[in-house]
Amino acid sequence: MATAAFAPTRATPGPGRPATVGAPDRDPLVAARTAFFSGARWTARHAENRPTGHGRAEDRTAGGRPVDGHLAGGRPAEGPAQELARLLEAEYGLRPRAVPPGDGLGVGREDAAVAGLRRAARLGVPLTPEALLAHQGGDPWLRAVLTELWPETVRWHGHRHAEEALRAVLTEAPDAPATGHLLDLAVATGLAPLTPAETATMARHTDRAARHSAWRYLHQLPGGPAHLPGPAEAADAYEALLLDPPAPVLGPRDGGRDGRLVAQTMLLGGLDTPGQGLSGGMSVLLGGLGDRLAETDGIAGVITVVTAGHEDLAADGRLAHERRTGHWVLRLPLDTPGSPAPTQTHRHRSALTWWAVRLLGGLPRPLDVLHVRYADDGSLALADAAERLGAATVFTATPDPHRGLAERHAASVGGDPAAARALRHDLHRVFLADRLVERADTVVGIPGRGGTRELVRHFPDLARLAGGEGPSAPPEGIAPYRPAPDEDDRRRAALAALYCGGDRPDALDPEDDGLPLLLCVGRLHPVKQQDLLVRAWLASGGHRTSTLVLVGGSPHAGTEAETDMRRRIDTLLADRPQAARRLALLPALPNADVRRLQRALAGRPGSAPCWYVCPSAKEEFGIAILEAMEAGLPVAGPQRGGVAHYLHDGANGILLDTSGQAGLVRGLLRLAAVPDDDRRRYAQAGRDLVAERFSVTRMADELAAEYRALHRH
Repeated sequence: MATAAFAPTRATPGPGRPATVGAPDRDPLVAARTAFFSGARWTARHAENRPTGHGRAEDRTAGGRPVDGHLAGGRPAEGPAQELARLLEAEYGLRPRAVPPGDGLGVGREDAAVAGLRRAARLGVPLTPEALLAHQGGDPWLRAVLTELWPETVRWHGHRHAEEALRAVLTEAPDAPATGHLLDLAVATGLAPLTPAETATMARHTDRAARHSAWRYLHQLPGGPAHLPGPAEAADAYEALLLDPPAPVLGPRDGGRDGRLVAQTMLLGGLDTPGQGLSGGMSVLLGGLGDRLAETDGIAGVITVVTAGHEDLAADGRLAHERRTGHWVLRLPLDTPGSPAPTQTHRHRSALTWWAVRLLGGLPRPLDVLHVRYADDGSLALADAAERLGAATVFTATPDPHRGLAERHAASVGGDPAAARALRHDLHRVFLADRLVERADTVVGIPGRGGTRELVRHFPDLARLAGGEGPSAPPEGIAPYRPAPDEDDRRRAALAALYCGGDRPDALDPEDDGLPLLLCVGRLHPVKQQDLLVRAWLASGGHRTSTLVLVGGSPHAGTEAETDMRRRIDTLLADRPQAARRLALLPALPNADVRRLQRALAGRPGSAPCWYVCPSAKEEFGIAILEAMEAGLPVAGPQRGGVAHYLHDGANGILLDTSGQAGLVRGLLRLAAVPDDDRRRYAQAGRDLVAERFSVTRMADELAAEYRALHRH
């Protein structure tokens, strides 16, 4: 990040700036991070914009303070909250060793090693190649932080030293499970620890991941491709592409529009399938934003980067296509059936970087800016690619999973292995977000209730931006709705299809068309909590006086999360035939069809109210909520997350407690009691708000200004 971004903060707190360290935060994660990032060593390091030194990590300390009284002292009582406390102490505390050798803090050996390596990364301590490679056989979180530290280690200790260390490990155990990871480290830093002939046997490894790593490694060596298997040996479409990578032609050529060439990423889900699998509001946002940015002054073109698994590639072998004039879609191949699961992106970091460098590096003109929006290994992979291509990086930071992390895991069952993995995955994502903030040329945020104040609370280092005010927060926005030539007929058809029979799971009884209706649109996923909405609707007696319409999920074979959500809803309705007839679960619809249905419901004659209800545990922004507002529906959304910064309770909608059934029941009863005049007032105020503040044009203009201010490395 630019040196100016790390100007010392002023002593007095203010908007967007955390309170002084002396005021402890009740959230243990926030308290630990505030103490760490306020440490003298951290501040000195960034004020000078250089690493703290070149000694061993155990010679460095965090410069923070204990999170609370019992963390610094004896062994706390067992339980999820105390497990989190021990992990935080290991990662952020004052202990003098950055890579503890054992469980002296009450955590296991691998947890201690992960914590120490993360602290070394945050402090900029470049460990020796041998010290890092000692951890090369560890768990996924350990391998991930090793991958992040490796380039700085190579820069500090030299290519020759690192290459010799890699060769020693590779030749000692050439068939070890970590062989592929070691070759990925070599590719990441341009090292050649093995000759092509020495790698040839690895190129036919029985483990897919290991042989794919060997193929990528051979591609970069002089004479290496001659040792690759022939195309006929490819097991599927993915392997065929990896053995003979094409160079798709996309992007503006000489003589095109002047300005910056921008890439934006959406690595989870599909761009054109909102509501299916992992595709949600982000696909709608980036599709509309990319289209509009391509028409904005100072932008030469936009490339939206997505992923394609081998099943996707078998169905459509294109790696690139032009979505609209000046807006291209680039598909990075991945060795998964479809889009990777969020918890598995660490497995694909090296492959994503390799494909991104190869495909984006083959553009007719250089890439200027790459914008990532999610704190995961995929975003770091693309940040790696941007660095190698000399492009500037922009990161949209959100307090996810930071917000509520401690509360969520304190409520988990002690000793549950799944809960333990989930906690470590969340702490891993917190680390990834820190790395993205550290490495970005510009950080932008999504504001919460207090602007970017909540964001700075969870990212204390962001207080160094803009003289202590934190990052800028360009508004998110939605594209204008474009009515079809036969719009009225289509709206009538949408309502007729919705009310075509209560005996169908995706329709309502025509006799119920005069009842109040609750509409919820979104992918079927635990965080969206459609099952909680159904439970609250039943518990409040809403099924006796209203109908409920859920839109989301793949129309055919869905993901495990979609199947589980449908099963939960079916179970809730199993012995309630009247409720089943008054609930319709529609598969995901194209965005234009969703917005048309919203307008049709908002414009229904008569006095039967229709509310748009979002029961999500959290929403960082809520594109679907804005679309419902813009359509003229009164809306109710979660009080937790970013929605509350534009949805004001009792002014332009209703905020709901979505933390559990009781709170949501109270919210639904409140909706039922809202007078018609207030409901119409909320709807109009919401519509006015979107028109004034949340257009995709305004978003594109403000982001284009951010992009134009950046310079290639």
